[in-house]
Amino acid sequence: MGVGTSGAKSALRARDVRDTPAPRRADQHDDDQPGADPGAEAGAELGIGPDDLPDGLVVADEHGRVICFNAAAARITAVPAAAALGRQLDSALPLEDLEGRRWWQLTDPYGGLAIRVGQPERNLLLPGGREVLVSARYVRTAPTGPVRRVVVSLRDTEARRRTERSHAELIATVAHELRSPLTSVKGFTATLLAKWERFTDDQKKLMLETVDADADRVTRLIAELLDISRIDSGRLEVRRQPVDIGAAVGRHIQAYVASGQPADRFLLRIEQPLPPLWADPDKIDQVLSNLLENAVRHGEGTVTIDVTPSASPREREDGEGAVNAATSVTVSDEGTGIPEESMNRVFTRFWRGSKRGGTGLGLYIVKGIVEAHGGTITVGRAHGGGAEFRFTLPVGTPAYLL
Repeated sequence: MGVGTSGAKSALRARDVRDTPAPRRADQHDDDQPGADPGAEAGAELGIGPDDLPDGLVVADEHGRVICFNAAAARITAVPAAAALGRQLDSALPLEDLEGRRWWQLTDPYGGLAIRVGQPERNLLLPGGREVLVSARYVRTAPTGPVRRVVVSLRDTEARRRTERSHAELIATVAHELRSPLTSVKGFTATLLAKWERFTDDQKKLMLETVDADADRVTRLIAELLDISRIDSGRLEVRRQPVDIGAAVGRHIQAYVASGQPADRFLLRIEQPLPPLWADPDKIDQVLSNLLENAVRHGEGTVTIDVTPSASPREREDGEGAVNAATSVTVSDEGTGIPEESMNRVFTRFWRGSKRGGTGLGLYIVKGIVEAHGGTITVGRAHGGGAEFRFTLPVGTPAYLL
């Protein structure tokens, strides 16, 4: 039977898909509609039907005829619902596996094993070679009874392809970044081993310093990869300790001055009193190092760092508003800044603000670290025209110390 997929007909389809009629309720009267389905009634009240589902839904009856073909299924398969309804399932949805075999003949939902309840999700091909993710459930009247409904879910593979492309880009970036320092390390060590006696002590020292610097570069890249893995999987650990954020910024400035940067290029302003900050000192150092390096390498003029107390509005469990103390750190420069159209991509993987090198992973990691602390980070345009990064960290004492 051919049935549409919107309005009241959607509610009918919801009832058709269920295994058995709903059990009689204790408060149900004899004049109530027989076989009424509370789930379908709730769906009707909410206005939810098959066309509201984000994934494709195809339902076939006990004879293999398609009785539901929602809007997402029509979009994914490029087959109008009107053309699919009433047709045999294998004709309306001609799927093949990656080896070119017809999927419905392989799985045989109506004549296969009587204990089978469905098919797990897998990649299959539509006519024309387009890939879709397909899973199926067999609805039976009894555990080993005949199949009453075949419910098929369809999902587009575009999201998975984007993830795969992202992983491929990560692998390519890592391979490129590793090649240069490893080539340098191999070249210098091979030269030293083959011609040790021919070099002066100063030449040997220069080569070994280069090898040491390149080894540090490889170590940093591996650390970035581990951080990305932990951020993506939600396993980034934060070991909170009291942190003097002003002193931490001061140490980074001193390191830049010691490496040759003019002292007057940095302006540190700390607004007192600052609330006590509990955070992971190593990870906060990583955040500060990345933001300051970006300002020094990609910015111009004076690099200004403002450390100020701020408010972090939150909700108490009882629903009353509360204001908890927080610390904000703002790093700004006087360069050309970040184009307005790039602002929303700054904290994504592989974003590079210039062609001056880097993996494009640093700000992605910074955002992950700040959010792991329960904080926020934003980017904007500084008063002097350059880039301005501002991150805010809540300063509450860890629960285990209360």
